[in-house]
Amino acid sequence: MPAATRKIRVMIADDHAILRAGLKLLVNSQADMEVCGEAADGKQAMEAASRLTPDIVLLDLTMPNAGGMEALQKIAEDAPAARVVILTMHDDPAYLRSVLAAGASGYVLKRSVDADLLSAIRAVHRGGTFVDPSLTNVLVDEVLARTKGRPGGTRSGKILSEREQQVLLLVARGFSNQEIAARIFLSVKTVETYRARFAAKLGLRTRSDVVRYAVQMGLLSAETLEGEQARSV
Repeated sequence: MPAATRKIRVMIADDHAILRAGLKLLVNSQADMEVCGEAADGKQAMEAASRLTPDIVLLDLTMPNAGGMEALQKIAEDAPAARVVILTMHDDPAYLRSVLAAGASGYVLKRSVDADLLSAIRAVHRGGTFVDPSLTNVLVDEVLARTKGRPGGTRSGKILSEREQQVLLLVARGFSNQEIAARIFLSVKTVETYRARFAAKLGLRTRSDVVRYAVQMGLLSAETLEGEQARSV
Protein backbone atom coordinates (compact mmCIF):
# COMPACT_ATOMS: atom_id res chain seq x y z
CA MET A 1 0.00 0.00 0.00
CA PRO A 2 1.44 3.44 -0.92
CA ALA A 3 2.73 5.44 2.02
CA ALA A 4 0.22 8.22 1.32
CA THR A 5 -2.74 5.88 1.87
CA ARG A 6 -1.28 3.57 4.51
CA LYS A 7 -3.67 3.08 7.41
CA ILE A 8 -2.83 4.16 10.93
CA ARG A 9 -2.01 0.95 12.82
CA VAL A 10 -3.55 1.07 16.29
CA MET A 11 -2.93 -1.27 19.22
CA ILE A 12 -5.45 -1.37 22.08
CA ALA A 13 -4.33 -2.14 25.65
CA ASP A 14 -7.12 -2.36 28.22
CA ASP A 15 -8.08 -5.03 30.73
CA HIS A 16 -11.81 -4.79 29.95
CA ALA A 17 -12.69 -7.06 27.02
CA ILE A 18 -15.98 -5.31 26.28
CA LEU A 19 -14.28 -1.92 26.05
CA ARG A 20 -11.56 -3.35 23.79
CA ALA A 21 -14.23 -4.79 21.51
CA GLY A 22 -16.01 -1.46 21.30
CA LEU A 23 -12.80 0.43 20.61
CA LYS A 24 -11.87 -2.10 17.93
CA LEU A 25 -15.20 -1.59 16.16
CA LEU A 26 -14.81 2.18 16.36
CA VAL A 27 -11.25 2.21 15.00
CA ASN A 28 -11.84 -0.36 12.27
CA SER A 29 -14.87 1.59 11.04
CA GLN A 30 -12.54 4.40 9.95
CA ALA A 31 -11.14 4.34 6.42
CA ASP A 32 -7.72 5.51 7.58
CA MET A 33 -7.25 3.26 10.63
CA GLU A 34 -6.98 -0.39 11.57
CA VAL A 35 -6.45 -2.32 14.81
CA CYS A 36 -3.23 -4.32 14.58
CA GLY A 37 -3.30 -5.94 18.01
CA GLU A 38 -4.72 -6.04 21.52
CA ALA A 39 -3.44 -6.51 25.06
CA ALA A 40 -5.28 -7.26 28.29
CA ASP A 41 -2.65 -6.18 30.82
CA GLY A 42 0.54 -4.18 31.20
CA LYS A 43 2.96 -6.99 30.41
CA GLN A 44 1.04 -7.98 27.28
CA ALA A 45 1.00 -4.33 26.21
CA MET A 46 4.78 -4.03 26.48
CA GLU A 47 5.39 -7.26 24.56
CA ALA A 48 2.83 -6.53 21.86
CA ALA A 49 4.05 -2.98 21.25
CA SER A 50 7.60 -4.24 20.77
CA ARG A 51 6.50 -7.06 18.47
CA LEU A 52 3.83 -5.31 16.40
CA THR A 53 5.44 -1.83 16.14
CA PRO A 54 2.09 0.01 15.94
CA ASP A 55 1.78 3.66 15.02
CA ILE A 56 -0.50 4.36 17.98
CA VAL A 57 -0.95 2.57 21.31
CA LEU A 58 -4.22 3.19 23.15
CA LEU A 59 -3.15 2.49 26.72
CA ASP A 60 -5.32 2.18 29.81
CA LEU A 61 -3.67 3.81 32.79
CA THR A 62 -4.82 1.21 35.33
CA MET A 63 -4.15 -2.42 34.39
CA PRO A 64 -2.98 -5.60 36.14
CA ASN A 65 0.47 -7.19 35.66
CA ALA A 66 2.40 -3.93 35.35
CA GLY A 67 0.33 -0.78 35.32
CA GLY A 68 -0.07 1.70 32.52
CA MET A 69 2.73 3.94 33.78
CA GLU A 70 5.28 1.12 33.72
CA ALA A 71 4.00 0.00 30.31
CA LEU A 72 4.25 3.54 28.97
CA GLN A 73 7.88 3.85 30.02
CA LYS A 74 8.77 0.44 28.58
CA ILE A 75 7.00 1.12 25.29
CA ALA A 76 8.89 4.40 24.99
CA GLU A 77 12.14 2.41 25.27
CA ASP A 78 11.31 -0.64 23.15
CA ALA A 79 9.00 0.88 20.51
CA PRO A 80 10.07 4.52 20.23
CA ALA A 81 8.23 5.00 16.93
CA ALA A 82 4.90 4.21 18.59
CA ARG A 83 2.99 7.15 20.01
CA VAL A 84 0.93 6.51 23.10
CA VAL A 85 -2.56 7.84 23.81
CA ILE A 86 -3.62 7.27 27.41
CA LEU A 87 -7.22 6.17 27.92
CA THR A 88 -8.32 6.71 31.50
CA MET A 89 -11.18 7.52 33.83
CA HIS A 90 -8.89 9.78 35.88
CA ASP A 91 -9.42 13.49 35.32
CA ASP A 92 -6.85 14.43 37.96
CA PRO A 93 -4.25 16.87 36.56
CA ALA A 94 -1.51 15.01 38.47
CA TYR A 95 -1.94 11.98 36.21
CA LEU A 96 -1.94 14.15 33.11
CA ARG A 97 1.32 15.85 34.10
CA SER A 98 3.01 12.55 34.91
CA VAL A 99 2.13 10.68 31.73
CA LEU A 100 3.06 13.60 29.49
CA ALA A 101 6.39 13.87 31.32
CA ALA A 102 6.89 10.11 30.82
CA GLY A 103 6.37 10.34 27.06
CA ALA A 104 2.66 10.02 26.29
CA SER A 105 1.38 12.04 23.36
CA GLY A 106 -2.33 11.98 24.17
CA TYR A 107 -4.69 11.85 27.15
CA VAL A 108 -8.35 10.98 26.58
CA LEU A 109 -10.92 10.42 29.32
CA LYS A 110 -12.99 7.27 28.79
CA ARG A 111 -16.17 9.27 29.17
CA SER A 112 -15.11 11.29 26.10
CA VAL A 113 -14.06 8.37 23.85
CA ASP A 114 -16.97 8.73 21.44
CA ALA A 115 -16.32 12.42 20.92
CA ASP A 116 -12.54 12.70 21.08
CA LEU A 117 -10.70 9.42 20.51
CA LEU A 118 -10.57 9.46 16.71
CA SER A 119 -9.44 13.10 16.72
CA ALA A 120 -6.77 12.20 19.27
CA ILE A 121 -5.44 9.32 17.17
CA ARG A 122 -5.19 11.47 14.05
CA ALA A 123 -3.64 14.44 15.87
CA VAL A 124 -1.02 12.29 17.60
CA HIS A 125 -0.23 10.39 14.39
CA ARG A 126 0.48 13.73 12.70
CA GLY A 127 3.04 14.45 15.41
CA GLY A 128 0.87 16.57 17.67
CA THR A 129 -0.29 16.23 21.25
CA PHE A 130 -3.92 15.74 22.23
CA VAL A 131 -5.30 16.44 25.69
CA ASP A 132 -8.91 15.93 26.69
CA PRO A 133 -10.60 19.33 26.29
CA SER A 134 -11.67 19.34 29.94
CA LEU A 135 -7.99 19.36 30.98
CA THR A 136 -6.44 21.73 28.44
CA ASN A 137 -6.41 24.54 31.02
CA VAL A 138 -3.85 22.49 32.96
CA LEU A 139 -1.42 22.62 30.04
CA VAL A 140 -1.96 26.36 29.62
CA ASP A 141 -1.14 26.90 33.30
CA GLU A 142 1.99 24.71 32.97
CA VAL A 143 3.24 26.68 29.95
CA LEU A 144 2.68 29.99 31.68
CA ALA A 145 4.46 28.79 34.81
CA ARG A 146 7.46 27.49 32.84
CA THR A 147 7.91 30.56 30.70
CA LYS A 148 7.24 33.29 33.25
CA GLY A 149 10.56 34.98 33.89
CA ARG A 150 12.47 32.19 32.12
CA PRO A 151 12.48 32.84 28.38
CA GLY A 152 13.86 29.93 26.43
CA GLY A 153 13.51 27.57 29.37
CA THR A 154 12.88 23.90 28.62
CA ARG A 155 10.52 21.43 30.24
CA SER A 156 12.05 18.83 32.49
CA GLY A 157 11.68 15.31 31.17
CA LYS A 158 10.88 14.11 34.69
CA ILE A 159 8.26 15.81 36.80
CA LEU A 160 9.62 14.65 40.18
CA SER A 161 13.22 14.45 41.29
CA GLU A 162 14.41 11.12 42.69
CA ARG A 163 14.36 12.53 46.23
CA GLU A 164 10.85 13.98 45.80
CA GLN A 165 9.59 10.61 44.58
CA GLN A 166 11.32 8.85 47.47
CA VAL A 167 9.61 11.12 50.00
CA LEU A 168 6.28 10.75 48.20
CA LEU A 169 6.44 6.96 48.50
CA LEU A 170 7.30 7.11 52.19
CA VAL A 171 4.41 9.50 52.80
CA ALA A 172 2.10 7.12 50.91
CA ARG A 173 3.31 4.26 53.11
CA GLY A 174 2.26 6.21 56.21
CA PHE A 175 5.56 7.43 57.65
CA SER A 176 5.62 10.75 59.51
CA ASN A 177 8.02 13.55 58.60
CA GLN A 178 10.22 12.60 61.56
CA GLU A 179 10.30 8.93 60.52
CA ILE A 180 11.07 9.83 56.90
CA ALA A 181 13.90 12.12 58.01
CA ALA A 182 15.44 9.30 60.06
CA ARG A 183 15.11 6.74 57.28
CA ILE A 184 16.75 8.78 54.52
CA PHE A 185 19.10 10.88 56.68
CA LEU A 186 17.59 14.30 56.12
CA SER A 187 16.38 17.00 58.47
CA VAL A 188 12.66 17.22 59.19
CA LYS A 189 12.65 20.67 57.59
CA THR A 190 14.13 19.27 54.37
CA VAL A 191 11.52 16.52 54.28
CA GLU A 192 8.81 19.15 54.67
CA THR A 193 10.33 21.04 51.74
CA TYR A 194 10.26 17.95 49.49
CA ARG A 195 6.66 17.26 50.51
CA ALA A 196 5.67 20.81 49.61
CA ARG A 197 7.43 20.53 46.25
CA PHE A 198 5.79 17.31 45.07
CA ALA A 199 2.41 18.46 46.41
CA ALA A 200 2.66 21.67 44.40
CA LYS A 201 3.82 19.89 41.23
CA LEU A 202 1.11 17.23 41.32
CA GLY A 203 -1.72 19.04 43.05
CA LEU A 204 -1.88 16.48 45.89
CA ARG A 205 -3.50 17.98 48.98
CA THR A 206 -3.97 15.08 51.41
CA ARG A 207 -2.26 11.78 52.21
CA SER A 208 -5.23 10.03 50.57
CA ASP A 209 -4.39 11.91 47.37
CA VAL A 210 -0.76 10.81 47.68
CA VAL A 211 -1.72 7.15 48.22
CA ARG A 212 -4.15 7.16 45.30
CA TYR A 213 -1.56 8.75 43.02
CA ALA A 214 1.20 6.31 44.02
CA VAL A 215 -1.01 3.26 43.47
CA GLN A 216 -2.50 4.44 40.18
CA MET A 217 0.91 5.36 38.81
CA GLY A 218 2.29 1.92 39.68
CA LEU A 219 4.78 3.38 42.18
CA LEU A 220 3.19 1.48 45.07
CA SER A 221 1.15 -1.70 44.89
CA ALA A 222 -2.10 -2.11 46.80
CA GLU A 223 -0.63 -5.30 48.33
CA THR A 224 2.40 -3.41 49.67
CA LEU A 225 0.15 -0.73 51.10
CA GLU A 226 -2.06 -3.32 52.82
CA GLY A 227 1.02 -4.97 54.30
CA GLU A 228 2.30 -1.67 55.67
CA GLN A 229 -1.08 -0.95 57.25
CA ALA A 230 -1.25 -4.42 58.80
CA ARG A 231 2.20 -4.07 60.37
CA SER A 232 1.24 -0.71 61.86
CA VAL A 233 -1.80 -2.16 63.68
